[in-house]
Amino acid sequence: MLINIVKIFLPTAFAFFLGFLLTPIATYFFYKYKMWKKYSRNTDTSSLDFHKIHNEKEELKTPRIGGIIIWVSALLTTLVFYLISILFPSSITEKMNFLSRNQTIIPFFTLLLGSLVGLWDDLIQIYGNGKFARDDKSWRRWKAFLVILISFFIGFWFFYKLGLTEIHIPFGGEIYLGIFIIPFFIIVALATFSGGVIDGLDGLSGGVFASIFAAYSIIAYANNQIDLASFSGVIAGVILAFLWFNIPPARFYMGETGIMGLTITLATFAFLTDSVLILPIIALPLVITSGSVILQIFSKKLRGGKRLLKLAPIHHHFEAIGWPSYKVTMRFWILSVIFAIIGIILTIISR
Repeated sequence: MLINIVKIFLPTAFAFFLGFLLTPIATYFFYKYKMWKKYSRNTDTSSLDFHKIHNEKEELKTPRIGGIIIWVSALLTTLVFYLISILFPSSITEKMNFLSRNQTIIPFFTLLLGSLVGLWDDLIQIYGNGKFARDDKSWRRWKAFLVILISFFIGFWFFYKLGLTEIHIPFGGEIYLGIFIIPFFIIVALATFSGGVIDGLDGLSGGVFASIFAAYSIIAYANNQIDLASFSGVIAGVILAFLWFNIPPARFYMGETGIMGLTITLATFAFLTDSVLILPIIALPLVITSGSVILQIFSKKLRGGKRLLKLAPIHHHFEAIGWPSYKVTMRFWILSVIFAIIGIILTIISR
């Protein structure tokens, strides 16, 4: 048991310090090459509330691809422990390697692929021209299609390679889905990705995602999925390193290269730990954030343009009614920790 705990905490700590050391280097290049958005969101809305809380100067001078630090550090940490086990074989180094076919190979490549697609999106908005550079609706549909495409291949692997055909119903056994596990995973991945709109305040997304991935590390450990627990811990550790530099005033934003990779990877963790139906509780801040946008859209369409909230996502609503941004962020952090704990408890006792 002690070696398993070390196997989780050692890579997690290594990932944190690696991310911490890489950040100044990355930040230098972010600012040298002016890797921030070319167009402000102020051009896309006439809401007075939005203009009151939105700092256009800050948005157009803050790099938006800070998520690179997260996935590069996480993947490098994984490869370092893998290469050590190959180059210096021993019972200890082989035990410390957490890259395995049945547990971590899928989330490893999911994080890589999702992050690269997200990086492409960021670079279009940094250096591109035209409507795609403005992140218009047509480009958002393309992004959703790319998420569906990635999710299809992951679901395909789950079904045909890992033989995943059932999902656990908390306190109620299993439900057989068979090949329909593939479209179900696509739906969950899209829903999780939609929660990425939480990346709207300095430090908000980092604190929330750190809590969620830490929770899945504990859940995987409880399932005796030690490799998966290690990888989830590594991601949580790197996010904390990212958060160190992302708290107000943020040196950079997470961007799509962080959000897309993390959200799709989160969906894979939910399926691999057989806790997908508890994911909405563990990731409740993402659900609330995404849900607030959906409710706002429906309210405008069904109520003749009337808004349910002053602004959506909901964190901007709280800003609009007078909450300081740091207060919104810290309260979301608290909620994230509380519901992550509740999700852990429900997952463990519902087996």
